Amino acid sequence: MSEHTMYHALGQGEHMDPNDPNRTTQPAPPQFQPPIAQQPYHHQQQQQQQYYGSPPLPVGSVSPAGLVPGFAPPAQDGGLASQMAGMSLDGQHATRKKKKDRHAFHTVEAPAGSSQPYNGIPPAGTPATAFLNADPSATAGGQFVGQPASPNQFPAPVNAPYNPVQQASPAEFAARAGQSQVSSFAAATGGGGSGGVSPDEIPSVPVSRDVPQQYYLSNVYPTFERHVPPPATISFVAYDQGNSSPKFTRLTMNNIPASAESLTSTGLPLGLVLQPLAPLQAGELDIPVLDFGEQGPPRCRRCRAYINPFMMFRSGGSKFECNLCTYPNDTPPEYFCATTPQGVRADRDQRPELTRGTVEFTVPKEYWTREPTGLNWLFVIDVTQEAFNKGFLEAFCEGILSALYAPEGGEDADENGEPRRHIPPGAKVGFVTYDKDVHFYNCNPALEQAQMLIMPDIDDPFVPLSDGLFVDPYESKEIVTSLLTRLPALFSDIKNPEPALLPALGAASSALEKTGGKMVCSLSALPTWGPGRLFMRDDGKYPGGEIDKKLFTTEHPGWKKIAEKMVAAGVGIDFFLAAPSGGYLDIATIGHVSSTTGGETFYYPNFVAGRDNSKLSQEIKHTVTRETGYQALMKVRSSNGLQVSSYHGNFVQHTFGADLEIGVIDADKAIGVTFGYDGKLDPKLDAHFQAALLYTTASGQRRVRCCNVIASVSDQARECMKFVDQDSVYTIIAKEAASKLTSSSTTLKEIRQVITERTIDILAGYRKNFSSQPHPPGQLVMPEKLKELSMYMLGLIKSRALKGGNETSDRRVHELRMIRSMGATELSLYLYPRMIPIHNLDEADGFPEEATGQLKLPPAMRTSFSRVEPGGVYLVDNGQQCLLWFHAQTSPNLLIDLFGEGKDSLKSLDPYSTSLPVLQTHLNAQVRNIIEFLKTLRGSKAFTIQLARQGLDGAEYEFARLLIEDRNNEAQSYVDWLVHIHKGVQLELAGQRRKDNDEGSSLASSFSGLRPSYW
Repeated sequence: MSEHTMYHALGQGEHMDPNDPNRTTQPAPPQFQPPIAQQPYHHQQQQQQQYYGSPPLPVGSVSPAGLVPGFAPPAQDGGLASQMAGMSLDGQHATRKKKKDRHAFHTVEAPAGSSQPYNGIPPAGTPATAFLNADPSATAGGQFVGQPASPNQFPAPVNAPYNPVQQASPAEFAARAGQSQVSSFAAATGGGGSGGVSPDEIPSVPVSRDVPQQYYLSNVYPTFERHVPPPATISFVAYDQGNSSPKFTRLTMNNIPASAESLTSTGLPLGLVLQPLAPLQAGELDIPVLDFGEQGPPRCRRCRAYINPFMMFRSGGSKFECNLCTYPNDTPPEYFCATTPQGVRADRDQRPELTRGTVEFTVPKEYWTREPTGLNWLFVIDVTQEAFNKGFLEAFCEGILSALYAPEGGEDADENGEPRRHIPPGAKVGFVTYDKDVHFYNCNPALEQAQMLIMPDIDDPFVPLSDGLFVDPYESKEIVTSLLTRLPALFSDIKNPEPALLPALGAASSALEKTGGKMVCSLSALPTWGPGRLFMRDDGKYPGGEIDKKLFTTEHPGWKKIAEKMVAAGVGIDFFLAAPSGGYLDIATIGHVSSTTGGETFYYPNFVAGRDNSKLSQEIKHTVTRETGYQALMKVRSSNGLQVSSYHGNFVQHTFGADLEIGVIDADKAIGVTFGYDGKLDPKLDAHFQAALLYTTASGQRRVRCCNVIASVSDQARECMKFVDQDSVYTIIAKEAASKLTSSSTTLKEIRQVITERTIDILAGYRKNFSSQPHPPGQLVMPEKLKELSMYMLGLIKSRALKGGNETSDRRVHELRMIRSMGATELSLYLYPRMIPIHNLDEADGFPEEATGQLKLPPAMRTSFSRVEPGGVYLVDNGQQCLLWFHAQTSPNLLIDLFGEGKDSLKSLDPYSTSLPVLQTHLNAQVRNIIEFLKTLRGSKAFTIQLARQGLDGAEYEFARLLIEDRNNEAQSYVDWLVHIHKGVQLELAGQRRKDNDEGSSLASSFSGLRPSYW
C-alpha cells in the first residue's frame, strides 16, 4: 500500500492573509485540516494521523495557540455572532473570550470576510463542477445559489466534532440514565425573529448511535434489568430474562403514565412496535419451540392469554392468576407442579415459557384451518418484450437460480460437502410465466425437460395441471436450472408488449388456494391487457402542486377482490417491479395486492441490467431465504385499563377488535400498535402486553409465537420521560402518518403540519410540565431520551413519501407502504442515513479489535455538505441504497488503493460497478470489512454500492438529497427547523399558538422575501 503521505492530491497553495488589502494574488481555496480539539488532546491529535486529501502540515507551522495555516480569524461581528458566542449546551451562558481561543476553532468554509460560502457559491479558485452549479435544491451545503443568506445560517465557530478519543467509557455510558434528564441548547432568538444556533451544539444522531455501539460491542443487553433499549440501528446481543427482546418488541414508553391525562401532557403516543419474526444475532439464544401435545399450551380461560413468565401461581401451584386480566385459572393436571413458600414453581428454571419473553408453541389441530404443508413458492415471471429488452427477464431468472442453489464449489456447503438447502425440507417451488397468455410448467423430476402448458383463456383462467407444478427444487434441480436458463431465449422472438397481470395472478392464486403459499412476481411494464388492465393515471401534472389523493389508492374492484381472496387462502406476494425508463407502473394498484397480503414491493425506478443485476439477485435470494410464515393470524392483548386503539401495517382486519389476517409474514415486517386507556392504571402494579402470532412455518408446522412485554406504571409523568424509547416513538408516528394519508382525506401538506405540531407538542409538554429547573426562554429544552427526535421528524418530513414538491406517485406510494411495514432498524436508517468518511480511516478501523474481537468501526458523521472535505470519499447508506461519493479532487493514490491499478482518476472508474474488487491493500480491506458489517444492520434491501462521482454521475443528486441536515427536499435545514420548533414551543408556553397555522408560517413569514418561491 502507498504511504499515507502520498494520498494528498491538492497543492499547498499560497498561505497568506486573505483580508490583506495589499495582496496581489488570489489565495488558494482553503483545504480541510483535522479539527483541533481543546486541551488535553490538542497536540496529541495533530500527531496522531494524516488524512487523505489534506496537505501534510509543514514543520513548525502550528503556533502554540493552535493556528491552522490558511485560515483567517473569524470576522468580528457585533450582532448575531456575539449572541452565538454566548450560547452553551448546559444552559449557563458563559461569555467566550474571543481573542484567546479564536484560533482553536475554524470554519470549514472560505476565509472570513466573504459572504459567498454562505450562499453556496464556491470560494474563488475552486474548479467549477456540475454539483456546485446544478439544481439549486441540491447545492452544496443546502444553500441556494444567488439567494441572500438568512441570518440564522450565519456560521458560528465550529466546535471539535465527535471524536472516538472522547467516547464514553462503559461505566459512564451505563450511568447516563442517572444524569440530568434534560438537554438544552440556546436558540437565541433576537428581536428580529431570527435565530443563531451553532450546528455543533445541536443534538447529533451519529453520536447517539456511535457511543452506545461502543458499549454494546463488549456488553450484552439484559432485557429485564435495563429499561430503555439500545438504539435500533446498532448491533447488540440481547439476553432474554423474561421480557421480550427489543428486536421483537419496542414500547414507546417503558414506564407508563397511570392516566390518559398524564399521557396527553407528555404529547407522546403509547404504542408497541412489533416485529415477531425478527432475525437473531450470533450469540443470542434460539427461540425455544415447546410442544404441549394434544392439550395445547395453558391459556387464561377469560382473556385467552398464553402462559408467560409473569403469571403468578397460587394455592400451592393449583391455580395461576392471569397477568393481563387477573382471572384465577385452574392449573391443568398435567402441568401441575408444587410451589416454594415464595410462590415460585419448583420447575421454573426448566420451563422456557416461564423464563423467556419470546417463545413458540406448536399447536394441536383445533388451531388449524387446513392440514399444514411446507411453504409452496410460486415464481410468476413477466416474459413480455420490455422485460426481455431491458435484460430484466434474464436477471430475474439468474436471481431465482442463485436464491435456490448455491454456486458450484461455493461456501454454501454443509458438513458432508452437499449444497446447503436455501429453503427448508417440505417447501416446494413452481413456475408460471405470462405475457398476453399465462404459461404453466411441469417440472416433474421424471421428465427430461420441463413441459409448458399455455392457458389462452385469460377471462376465466384455471390451473391446467394437478401434479408436477410444485416440486422439490433439489430433486428437480436439473430441470429447474435448464428451464430458467432457457426462458430468456425461449421468449426472445415472441415479443408481446402488453402483460396480462391480473389473470396471471388469478390463475396462480387458484394453484395455491388449497395449500396457501407465497408468490414472487416480476413486472416490467404497465399491465394493459385483458381483465383488470390498467391505464396511465399519473401524467405528472399536478394542479395546485399537490398530487391527487386518488393516485395513492386503487379503486379497481378486480385488484381489491384478488387481494382479499389471497389473504383468505393464506397466500401472499412479493413484487419485483422494474419501471421502463422510470415510467409509470401504477404501484398504487399493483402494490395494493402485496401490501394487503403482507408481502413487499421491490421497486427499481430505472432498471439498468449491468448495474442492478447484483441488487436484484441478492434481494430475490433474501426474499426466499429469510424466515417466512404464511396463513397467519395476530392478536395483541394488554393489561386491564388499557386497550388496543389501532394497528398499522400490512394485513386485513375485517372488524375492529378482530384478529389481524396476514397472508404471509416475514422477518423484516413490523406492525405498529397503539393503545388507549379505558380506566386508571394502578401504579403499584405493572402493565403487561402479549402479542401472539399464529402461523404456519415454511417447513409446514403450525405454531404460535408469543412475545411478552412488561412496563412499570407511574403516577408521575416526569418519571415516565426517563424511560422513553425514541426509536419506537418516531416509528409509531411515521406509521400513523402513512396510514392516515392513504385511509383518510388528509392531504400531504396537512400530514407534514401534523408531524410539526406533534414535535412541538412533545417538547412544549416537557418544558411546561416536567422540566425540573427553570431555563431561560432563549433555550430549547429537550428530554434526555428524546434529544434526536426533532431530527428524525425532519427526516420524515423530507422523506420521498411525505416531502413537498414534485415526486412521482409511484415512488410516493411505494415509500409510504414501505414506512407502514418496516421495522425500527430500517426506518431509523431511512430517516437519517449513516455517513462514513473513508478517506481518513485510522489504521485500526475496519479490523477486529484484539480485546473484544469485534470490528472497530470509524465514527459516522453528520449528513451535511458543510462537513464534506475537499478530496473526500464518503459512504452513505439509508437502508435502501448505498452511495459511494467521490469529491472531484479525490487523490489518485486513494483510487488505486480502493479499485486497483489503472483506476487513478474518477473517469476511469466503471459507473456500473456495485462492489469493490478484492485487493491486497490496507484501505481496500478496511472498506470491504466495514461494508460486510453494515450488511448485518439493515432490513430487506440488498447492500450494493452505487458510485456518485462529483460532476460525473446523476447519483450525486441523490447524495445531495440524503444530506438531510442541509436545506433540501423542499424543507428547512436542521438548524432552521429547530429554530422553527423553538418558536412553536415559545408560543405554546405563552398561550399564543394557533393549531391550524400554515406549514412553517412562523419561520416563513419572517423570511418571505428571502426564500425561493415554494416557501
